[in-house]
Amino acid sequence: MDEAAGLQVVTLVSVGRHPVTGRARRAPLDARAVELGLRIPGARQVLLHAGDPGAEALREYLGMGVETMHVVRCGPRDDVLPALRAPLRTLRPSLILTGMRAEGAEDSGMVPYLIAQSLGWPIVAQVADVAIGRDGKATVVQALPRGRRREFEVTLPCVLAAGMGAPAPRPSAYARAWRGRMAEASVAPVADARCEGWQESLARPRGKRLRAPRGGSAAARQRAATVVVASGGAVLQPGSPQEAARAILEYLRRAGVR
Repeated sequence: MDEAAGLQVVTLVSVGRHPVTGRARRAPLDARAVELGLRIPGARQVLLHAGDPGAEALREYLGMGVETMHVVRCGPRDDVLPALRAPLRTLRPSLILTGMRAEGAEDSGMVPYLIAQSLGWPIVAQVADVAIGRDGKATVVQALPRGRRREFEVTLPCVLAAGMGAPAPRPSAYARAWRGRMAEASVAPVADARCEGWQESLARPRGKRLRAPRGGSAAARQRAATVVVASGGAVLQPGSPQEAARAILEYLRRAGVR
């Protein structure tokens, strides 16, 4: 008999946005969380989403092999936490899976922690793998920097947030995506007061940092940081402060520093 037989797993999913085309898609980290749930033998996994029930990108999660998705209708300025708490109380899961952060929304990464805090459950971030034992505990593999891994046990129920170290999600099958069932939950939306007066704009590229050379004496590093190798430049001698300032600004523009 499987250790996880009868285990109720709820995976929180969101609508992602492709960073280049802007096309709606399944969020990469949420898809990895769904993949983790599908790899637990004998577990019953359902999906939960707070947002627009008509978003076709949600079907991509069902196409991975999950049969049911519960959708709570929420607007872009509504608070998703009250919307998610009501269905979670009804579904009564033993394990909640989610990605570390959404893609294309606030992207704060706080939703898993706030859900765990509201339920009083432990949370593990950057999860790479999970296995369920017979003693009501889950063996979790956590991804650490530089490719390291840490394995430990956590008592169920708990919240696990999948990171990029989790298994890559399987492809989404079109026929299976439209065979899946989407059930809309009736929960009154709660407006998020923090969003009042917010304005959205496209992200701008960050300016480049000037890297200080390493090694050598302090005097050598200072000369390397301040002396520009002659490559078609101009020497200002003596020059006025205004001319020196203009030369510095021109150099910074050429270096891409904003």
